[in-house]
Amino acid sequence: MKLKVLDLSRVLAGPICSMMLGDMGADVIKVERPGEGDETRGWGPPFDPEGQSAYFLAVNRNKKSIVANLSAAEDRAVVKGLISGADVVLDNFLPGSLPRLGLDPDELLARNSGLIWCTISGFGGESRRPGYDFVIQAECGWMAITGEPDGAPMKAGIALADVIAGKDAAIAILGVALERAAGPVTAERRRINISLAESARAALVNVAQNVLVSGNDAKRWGNAHPNLVPYELFEGADRPFVIAVGSDGQWRACADALGLHDLARDETLRTNAGRVKNRERVVSALARRVREMEAQVWIDRLHVAGVPCGLVRTVSEVLAGVEADPRTGVSPRVPGSVRLPPPKLDEHGQSIRSLGWRAFA
Repeated sequence: MKLKVLDLSRVLAGPICSMMLGDMGADVIKVERPGEGDETRGWGPPFDPEGQSAYFLAVNRNKKSIVANLSAAEDRAVVKGLISGADVVLDNFLPGSLPRLGLDPDELLARNSGLIWCTISGFGGESRRPGYDFVIQAECGWMAITGEPDGAPMKAGIALADVIAGKDAAIAILGVALERAAGPVTAERRRINISLAESARAALVNVAQNVLVSGNDAKRWGNAHPNLVPYELFEGADRPFVIAVGSDGQWRACADALGLHDLARDETLRTNAGRVKNRERVVSALARRVREMEAQVWIDRLHVAGVPCGLVRTVSEVLAGVEADPRTGVSPRVPGSVRLPPPKLDEHGQSIRSLGWRAFA
């Protein structure tokens, strides 16, 4: 079953959701405002030779674009027509905005027993606060646990709260679509609400559980791990790399691979709990040892021993080894393909207005 997705969202969380659905074969129509369209079209430099911002290109492949002024009756009629033939509508409007424009999700769900409607917000369906990733990371605990212990709170290097919320939305939509394929689904079930804040709080996973179990607040560990030792960044003679020991067997293999045989046989360090208790002794011993040779030497030895480890690579180094394109981005990691490059603003407006969903035929 090929889904027809009408995307009324902007910026990142919504567009990454619709792009994932498009990657997996859905027909996606992106509805944009007259003039500037999606704000991220202007979020540059860098821009490609055709004037498209890298930010916009990253999350808008496999879509067709139409410009529509939802305040104008004629354009609103076009959008309503598209909704009548859609399987999914995705939006990130503030509460009350769409009903005031004559596009009440509850009314449209009642009219169309097969329609799925997903709204992505910043802080939940009743909040009018704009949901920007940086604010979400601050308010949902992420920045309090990111950065060096003695440094300032730090955000993640990408807008990860947006990305996680977008993926949560895609999963929720597919879950309801699967349920719908098996039989009738209530309008309440077909009305999905995803918020960046809720997705970000859920993504605290073991950090949140540590607080719930211990009663102690979480703190920043830099590149170390609160529950595992050794599990952090080390400096080789030439460049940094990471060691990520996840079991007691891996610990013994790690210590032996590094030539630290006494540590490998130290009973006080046999279990992870013992290593956490003796964190400073373990980490300082490894740090002194690995500074003696180049990182790749240690990586090779640890790989042979079956110990999780890796070089700290630059983004350019990473992209050199994957399928990626300046126009369509990194290839889909879900089962799917790149069928359409990111659209120019209103690139498909005329065909969509005349043909509707048949513009994909």
